[in-house]
Amino acid sequence: MFVETPIIFTKSKSGKKGYSLPKTDVPETELTQNIPKELLRETMAELPEVSEPEIVRHFTNLSVKNHHVDRDFYPLGSCTMKYNPKINEVTASMPGFAHIHPLQNEDSVQGALQLMYDLEKMLVELTGMSRATLQPSAGSQGEFVGILMMKKYHDSNGENRKIIIIPETAHGTNPASVILGGYETCQVKSDERGRVDIEDLKSKLSTDVAGMMLTQPNTLGLFEDQIETITELVHGVGGLMYMDGANLNALIGLARPGDMGFDITHINLHKTFSTPHGGGGPGSGPIAVVEELVPFLPVPMIQKRDDDSYYLENENPKSIGQIHSFYGNFGILVRAYTYILMMGKDGLIKMTKNAIINANYIKSKLQEKYQIPFPKGILHEFVISGTKQKERGIKALDIAKSLLDYGYHAPTIYFPMNVSEAMMIEPTESESKETLDGFIEAMLEIDENSINNPTKLKNAPVNTVVSRMDETKANRDLNLRWKP
Repeated sequence: MFVETPIIFTKSKSGKKGYSLPKTDVPETELTQNIPKELLRETMAELPEVSEPEIVRHFTNLSVKNHHVDRDFYPLGSCTMKYNPKINEVTASMPGFAHIHPLQNEDSVQGALQLMYDLEKMLVELTGMSRATLQPSAGSQGEFVGILMMKKYHDSNGENRKIIIIPETAHGTNPASVILGGYETCQVKSDERGRVDIEDLKSKLSTDVAGMMLTQPNTLGLFEDQIETITELVHGVGGLMYMDGANLNALIGLARPGDMGFDITHINLHKTFSTPHGGGGPGSGPIAVVEELVPFLPVPMIQKRDDDSYYLENENPKSIGQIHSFYGNFGILVRAYTYILMMGKDGLIKMTKNAIINANYIKSKLQEKYQIPFPKGILHEFVISGTKQKERGIKALDIAKSLLDYGYHAPTIYFPMNVSEAMMIEPTESESKETLDGFIEAMLEIDENSINNPTKLKNAPVNTVVSRMDETKANRDLNLRWKP
């Protein structure tokens, strides 16, 4: 794959300067004087020399070449790419939050400790759990923390259990977390309705089962309506129930994991509670647990004294220990806290209902032209099968690429793997009917083109900065290093 010269280097001209640095006020010490010679540069770094307006324009132009949720619709199923309210950024940027240091004395960061204490209380109320840790920096790390707690719980009971059950529609991080935690995975099939096959689950249960990881609603966007039977069966052999909270956006204010029999749940703040989603930046995946598992939560725990002051408690002999430097990604916690307070109880319920309505609205408009294998009981997302279009020579990949020409990000494709030519669509609650109608119109036009103009779809996208690449060659012939 050819990598062209970055445009900022082509603008470089000797003598241009877009910065002004003060003279260093750091004195030389014996340590700096003794740096090994091979670690010191002999020549200046070859960096572009450009003016300030040029560098500002360069990065501004780069920012609009990427698709992002502030630019347009991002219906990425099971990833909940919802709008991030700008009030979140305002509060997270307040000096009292943004400028504090994790090594400050507890007395000088009481506001931050109170915010985290209150946020934990909100999250446990919303999930029906007893306590939570805000430390995990992503849902995937939250999963791992939950598995470690599960293991510590069984070890403390003198049991050496080996297996964790996961559904065939599980997110990829689930089996990864299970293996990383020292367990084996055991897959349970889906029934004809797209939900856990109860008879198959029964056949997989034994005293070797440490627990079950289950997304609720599941990856097909379907509520596991036999959840009480499932939790009863797993608890019956001494196992624990772990809820992958990736789809919590469909439950908040309407149903709680704790009431369904789950013992552990992770909460993706970047999905349900509107904080930025990944991109290599900080995330947050708190874990909430029932009372029986509270002793195993990571330290430190935020506690409140009788005089209404707050402190970090590190003494907990049963804890799995500290899993994050300091106490998690605080700026993300501020954003989620702001969102919950701004929404209030009624707002969060409306949020959930709107997410469900939006998904069902799109489904109802597309079901005539696209096959929907599991149309009944859809909550916040649904899965389309592109098999009708494939019969015409158009794959899910072609449909996804074509959507880019309409200014929309593609939905998740080829997942879950038990649906042929899968396209998982999740509009979230923050999109208007006008936006949804535009997306629906694009999908219907793509279906029409699959009959009348398939070549257009196979060449898409043509309106983007980068057109369709030879993906096979890109994977086999990686060349990502720029050389002057």
